[in-house]
Amino acid sequence: MAVLICGSLAFDTIMTFEGRFAEQILPDQLHILNVSFLVPSLRRDFGGCAGNIAYSLQLLGGKPLPMAMLGSDGADYLSRLKELGISTAHVGQAHDTYTAQAMIMTDRDNNQITAFHPGAMMQAHVNRIEPQADVRLGIIAPDGRDAMLEHAAQMVAADIPFVFDPGQGLPMFNGAELSRFVEQATWVTVNDYEGKMLCERTGWSCGEISRKVKGLVVTLGAQGCEVWVDGEKTLVPAAWRGALLFGLERGWSLARCAELGNRVGALKIAQRGPQNYTLDFTPA
Repeated sequence: MAVLICGSLAFDTIMTFEGRFAEQILPDQLHILNVSFLVPSLRRDFGGCAGNIAYSLQLLGGKPLPMAMLGSDGADYLSRLKELGISTAHVGQAHDTYTAQAMIMTDRDNNQITAFHPGAMMQAHVNRIEPQADVRLGIIAPDGRDAMLEHAAQMVAADIPFVFDPGQGLPMFNGAELSRFVEQATWVTVNDYEGKMLCERTGWSCGEISRKVKGLVVTLGAQGCEVWVDGEKTLVPAAWRGALLFGLERGWSLARCAELGNRVGALKIAQRGPQNYTLDFTPA
């Protein structure tokens, strides 16, 4: 069975500045800031939440169906998805704008300056979810604001249980909207900071949120993650979204999904770029 992945497709341009930003920026001149950084190292990766999740799920042996928008420059991404055997049936293309792009510059102290151009992502709401017999579950990942709101409602109308994974898109929504997302979702996944913001804006604790869904996962970086079910918290290794969906589609417990996610996450962080790792095991 397939997993519908609503989110972004993007190009990530990664640059390395061999000095320190702090040595190039004069604090008393911030009101007329005008700086340029020489970046001898540059690479371009395929990215975006829908693309990264689909890549992971495909490696594990799942069947991802990304639903996203590419821009006029998206031909290479379409070709990549097809080469990987990932369906492009729900990938649209807007010819009047560029594909979403993140431009990330890192200095020698690992400080980062990032610019993000949403481009075609802002038109993702034109893709509509209809009932589909082979779709067992879905995920609402960071995307255009309208797309996230509309796709969540369409998942419910199509009777597709889904994971709400707002990520960096969470600040776009007020408390009422976030409460509605939680009430529509079957599972919720956030990192520690997002979890605190979600609780603050909805007025619900993690325990209360977990009672409104089948489970809440709060990732804690190197410390692993909290898995909340019916108000009870369990600390397990960190979750990785593609592995989470792979396990949920097979009816696994959240803890078992998180354990698989830890193995996939360890492989991912050992490689540069979001879609350049391979598996050294077969998921049981």
